[in-house]
Amino acid sequence: MHMADALVSPAVGGAMWAVSAGLAAWSAKRLKDERDERKAPLMGVLGAFVFTAQMINFTIPATGSSGHLGGGMLLAMLLGPHAAFLVLFSILAVQALFFADGGLLALGCNVFNMGFWTCFVAYPFVYRGIVGDRPTQTRLAAGATLAGVIGLQLGAFSVVLETLASGISELPFGTFVLLMQPIHLGIGLVEGLVTTALVTFVWKARPEILEMASASAPVRNVSLRPVLAGLGVAAILTGGALSWFASTHPDGLEWSMRKTSGKEELPMPEEGLHAAIASIQEKTAFLPDYDFRKADESGERADDPGPGPAAESGAEPAERWPSVHAGTSLSGLLGGAFVLIVAGLIGWALRRTQPVAR
Repeated sequence: MHMADALVSPAVGGAMWAVSAGLAAWSAKRLKDERDERKAPLMGVLGAFVFTAQMINFTIPATGSSGHLGGGMLLAMLLGPHAAFLVLFSILAVQALFFADGGLLALGCNVFNMGFWTCFVAYPFVYRGIVGDRPTQTRLAAGATLAGVIGLQLGAFSVVLETLASGISELPFGTFVLLMQPIHLGIGLVEGLVTTALVTFVWKARPEILEMASASAPVRNVSLRPVLAGLGVAAILTGGALSWFASTHPDGLEWSMRKTSGKEELPMPEEGLHAAIASIQEKTAFLPDYDFRKADESGERADDPGPGPAAESGAEPAERWPSVHAGTSLSGLLGGAFVLIVAGLIGWALRRTQPVAR
């Protein structure tokens, strides 16, 4: 559900940047007030894992579409809403800057759509209302799934509203929203199941983590090593190898755009702020679309062995699956490392700026 800059006007993009930056500043203040000295490594490792997990699109049966883990609900359940929002901001910023996944102008929209609704609406009002103070596996599953679905539905609807308010694309509101909401319902259900499985692992290993996240209390007197090790290994395996098995179908947003306009990607204005920001992103994104840059204008990959029989016959070659590319593995490992560093540094910096208790 990463919006491209072609959907967003400078006014809407700038406004959502301001909103998301304000939420990040408020979250940083609240996190600093928690006086948690041990959350930084958990923020870093969880951020790295969610980054790599977002690289794996899963197919939505009978639709020709796919989805991926948003991660906002998982992060909120394990870190609390404020730390989760900051980690998700880090993930989306790294994706946009270095991998051209989502636009830089649209970054504020993407952070709000994927972070605000899950961390500050679905998590406190849906998940915690279902799970309560005494979580069970059944309650965790119900809370994670329902909260994930509601958060994703609100995020998908925000995409439609931001596109409509921008007014720079020709996507009719009625058709667009009637496609976006049902497809993201299916994506939300799958994400709920994945989130439940991951949180159950943490709950069985260290149930105190969920309790402390729910109460916004510091993670103290709890060994995080088993959880950090498990998530770290999972991030390496996911980014290094499992990312090859991502679905080749367009994601929910691209699928909805194609069904509405006939195109998965819309043309972007060739001048003005859009062109300037696109030029910046082209320079910073050294692994665009999580792979090496194209070798030439023909669109062949740098590691592509050359045209096969299908290309020679004039037929459009089928996209290979699994997509085994060194560039994909490098993207997963480097991106996960970047997020680990950025999210971990945020947690460390907030701890260092805490006032000394008297």
